[in-house]
Amino acid sequence: MNPLPDRSTTMTELIPPPTKREPSRPPDPRPPTPDHYLRIDPPSGWQLVDARELWRYRELLAFLVWRDVKVRYKQAVLGVAWAVLQPAVMMVVFSVFLGRMGGLSGGDIPYPLFTLSGLIAWQFFANAVANAGGSVVGSERLITKIYFPRLTVPFSAVGAAVFDFLISLGLLAVVMAAYGHAPSWQIVFVPLIFAILLVAALGVGTLLAALTVTFRDFRFVTPFLMQVGMYATPTIYMLLPADPSDGERIWMAINPLVAPIASFRASILGGAIPWTALGISAALALATFAVGCLYFRKVEDEFADTI
Repeated sequence: MNPLPDRSTTMTELIPPPTKREPSRPPDPRPPTPDHYLRIDPPSGWQLVDARELWRYRELLAFLVWRDVKVRYKQAVLGVAWAVLQPAVMMVVFSVFLGRMGGLSGGDIPYPLFTLSGLIAWQFFANAVANAGGSVVGSERLITKIYFPRLTVPFSAVGAAVFDFLISLGLLAVVMAAYGHAPSWQIVFVPLIFAILLVAALGVGTLLAALTVTFRDFRFVTPFLMQVGMYATPTIYMLLPADPSDGERIWMAINPLVAPIASFRASILGGAIPWTALGISAALALATFAVGCLYFRKVEDEFADTI
């Protein structure tokens, strides 16, 4: 038999030698370098959009858009099908009561198709403005706790409306196929016309979002204005004949949504695009966007206290 190893020698070899502790270092008295911190100052005066900051928070903007889409259709049985059902039901109602019983016509275009093309463009603008108008108040917990560009809140609400608009275009394509109506070659102008509607929705929605924080009455005024605006805009009827002395014609001229919606319909279904009126509407949309963002940036530092 082999003799047992010495117990003391074995334990000594197994126990590692004690490590020498290094003395704790005193804190560095020097201030951190600019690379180690981010200084946030409130906006001073009237400022427009900080594109660089929005680009830095682009992932947050995309997350807020997806959050708004999920919240809207969460626990809904039909899900995103509601984005198709709303314009489809309104198309049927207007076609029956105004097209057949009221005698309204879309000219050479079938009236249901004429109505649907206008409703899709109008509902995008109305939903975007309504969602953006209450977005800041609805994000109260987020705004009062952390810093991020506040403009991402109304912008994300408008982005969620873009999602519904793209789904509605699928319904328009199905109805056009059912009536055997091929799209016009002018469909290439749809992105440009939609960009005008998008800028206008961003401007009005951002302005209403800032106003709603201070004046909560806008939560009730906005839906009413959207209902009135649908009938004041030629979404379900054709423009009246040109008559400078006609007061209704003057109202049509000063409504900045008349030309974009008429151009959207003409670019898809065919017809003359009113380029002059569309250019005026584009200028008004840019002016509205600038005013909305300027006022929003002016008062955004007070949101956490007022909301």
